[in-house]
Amino acid sequence: MHTRDTIAAIATAAGSAGVGIVRLSGQHARAIGEAIAGRALTPRHAHHVRFRDGDTSIDDGLAVYFAAPASYTGEDVVELQAHGSPAVLSQLLDACFSRGARPARPGEFTERAFLEGRLDLAQAEAVADLIAASDVRAARAARRALDGEFSQRVDAIAAALLHVRVHCEAAIDFADEPLDTLGGDDMRRRIEQIDIDLAALLEAAERGRQLRDGLHAVIVGPPNAGKSSLLNALAGVERAIVTDIAGTTRDVLHETVRVEGVELLLADTAGLRDSTDAIEREGMRRAHVELARADLAIVVLDARTIEAGVAATRDAIANVPAVLWLANKCDLEDSNVPAGFVAVSARTGAGLNEVRRRLHALAVGPDADTAQGAFTARTRHVHALMKAREELSLARAQIAHEHLDLAAEQLRRAHDALGEITGRVRADDLLGHVFSSFCIGK
Repeated sequence: MHTRDTIAAIATAAGSAGVGIVRLSGQHARAIGEAIAGRALTPRHAHHVRFRDGDTSIDDGLAVYFAAPASYTGEDVVELQAHGSPAVLSQLLDACFSRGARPARPGEFTERAFLEGRLDLAQAEAVADLIAASDVRAARAARRALDGEFSQRVDAIAAALLHVRVHCEAAIDFADEPLDTLGGDDMRRRIEQIDIDLAALLEAAERGRQLRDGLHAVIVGPPNAGKSSLLNALAGVERAIVTDIAGTTRDVLHETVRVEGVELLLADTAGLRDSTDAIEREGMRRAHVELARADLAIVVLDARTIEAGVAATRDAIANVPAVLWLANKCDLEDSNVPAGFVAVSARTGAGLNEVRRRLHALAVGPDADTAQGAFTARTRHVHALMKAREELSLARAQIAHEHLDLAAEQLRRAHDALGEITGRVRADDLLGHVFSSFCIGK
């Protein structure tokens, strides 16, 4: 358990209504708040007061006291709501510090809420995701994660996995008996169902990661196919240099664009071809690195040389989860647009609306209009779920050979991987990494 000293931070400042909040949390929060407000504070009651630091009048405002454990942090919390002037807020903070409070670290309020059991780790991260949400869909998804939808699904799988672990550990004590006489069929069925549930949750978490981080789309294709022109057209600004000289793009250029409210990170890459130029070869190496972590490959081919373009890019995009094929320069007379390609002209703008529609559909997924349980997730959540599936698969193989001691260890590791998501199993360095990314006041 953390130390219960009192912390203070500016929660908001100079908002649209000119309101700023200094928030206190800890065992001395009420005493400090009452000293500055000049009166006793009733829980969950807004008091109109004159804030003072000794004999010095600071401002008029509202003081609100939330008694533990019914507060955001689970501790005594006091909010001093004043005018949003930086000078006023600075005086309020100085008054708090002179009475024993200290400045809050980034994310410390939410960290305390986690340590007091008010939130689990996935919910705590959802607080930051809600603050950083760039559109309504992301905000709603973060709200669902904060309400515990993601955590509840993780906990349900963890509970099922724990049941299998107990069964496996018990069976070890009867190693001389065939597993089938010890309920082996039931254990196998439960593991199969857990794997199905993990796969579904992993798919949902990957969509949640894309909601939070935006879709990572890499523009790829042969030199001079129009990749940079497409980036400029989608971004609406001249971000990439465009010339008729093949191989102009040597490095990866990133640009964040919004398509119908959905955020995408576009990466323009060097053209893929055989080359002896050392700089161009390095550019192509970086293009392959970018593709290795891409959610989507936008393949831009010259509509006059489609077959050669497909041959040049097929191997590079083999492991990318989704591919959008574009036949650029469709305005030219000798262009050819095969089935499955979107005809586009980055020069004239023809077909760009269809490209945006396709990108939006790929970003939100096929069930975007009906899915009510979407939640935000992070890369670490996705990796933890993948780890749990890997360990579960290994455990299944060990059970097939009736190596129960080894299976028990794999099941433990799978269970621990799930625990890392919610913080049921945690390490101090993991917590430090999570909460250090928060803003002051949260």
